[in-house]
Amino acid sequence: MEISLVILSAGNSTRFNSNIKKQWIRIDTQPLWKFVADRLNTFYPFKETIITANPQEIPLYQLLSDYTICRGGTTRQLSLKNALSHVNSEYVLVTDVARACVPKEVVLALINNIKHDCIVPYLPVVDTVVYRNQPINREEVKLIQTPQLSKTDTLKQALKTDVEYTDDSSAIQAIGKKVDYILGSKDSAKLTFGDERLPCLNQPSNLTFSGIGYDIHQLCLNKPMYLCGVRIDTKWGLLAHSDGDVAIHAAIDALLGACGYGDIGEFFPDNDAQFKDAKSTELLEYIVDLIYKTGYEIVNIDMTIIAQTPKLSPYKKAMRQKLIEITHCSNINIKATTNEKLDSIGEEKAIAVHCVANVKFAHN
Repeated sequence: MEISLVILSAGNSTRFNSNIKKQWIRIDTQPLWKFVADRLNTFYPFKETIITANPQEIPLYQLLSDYTICRGGTTRQLSLKNALSHVNSEYVLVTDVARACVPKEVVLALINNIKHDCIVPYLPVVDTVVYRNQPINREEVKLIQTPQLSKTDTLKQALKTDVEYTDDSSAIQAIGKKVDYILGSKDSAKLTFGDERLPCLNQPSNLTFSGIGYDIHQLCLNKPMYLCGVRIDTKWGLLAHSDGDVAIHAAIDALLGACGYGDIGEFFPDNDAQFKDAKSTELLEYIVDLIYKTGYEIVNIDMTIIAQTPKLSPYKKAMRQKLIEITHCSNINIKATTNEKLDSIGEEKAIAVHCVANVKFAHN
């Protein structure tokens, strides 16, 4: 059978009790979304794998995999519609990234037993069920799981509605098509609140990752100077598209390098009008939030500022405190030195910064 795989991974993890978004928790070294995609692709030769992602995170998904990454929507259904626009196979298998440990046997049973337009796994109910204060026959109740296998054209037709459905089979039944059921698995439980222990998930690796940042800006007049977000009392400013905080720019590059996320220019291009005179502290806040949400924590930052002028020793304590406040990391070290009157820095034409940052995977 020609089947495409869709993994829904664009949610905001509002119920997940962690600073990390659930799709970014690490399984050894892999983010959950990639772990799930790689695992399912060992079960069956899917024609294509499409993963939905938060629009801001799409470049990171593309950095870490060769799967088709598409823009997620504000709801599960909108995300699925976007994903289906990339599907041209006869069948599509749709699953949620939170169901990370679906057994191979369940996936193959779906493929081997589909007779109508959709087939879904379920668990029977073993407890007494009361609905609107009245007991009902639990034999008639099914707990529906994913993945769900559907005819692609039928699913696309079923989703041409403004009615929101919580799964594919409900939408398909609503247009009068028939759904088949097979027994699912307790191993297909969802990762929802963060305290679940799913059988196939290992703890994050204890590796530490290092990144190096460097930046240099020319000195100029008639512009305030900021270093590490602290206003420096001097006649000089730093020539740049943003506020020119060369220290924060180097720190951002070091942090991005440690995470393998590219460089500052990819996130904040210097030809983009929205970053004209931008506060570098706000750029760093954005990157720090991204780092924590995508499964890392900052271990330390070590920075060397090279400036012939102005003298920075009176500001080092305030600069360190500002970086601690933004990064939520207390292991911050700032060094300042001159360039012994050599080259453009020594001739008081520029300031440069070298920065090293270390990160590690966060444990939920």
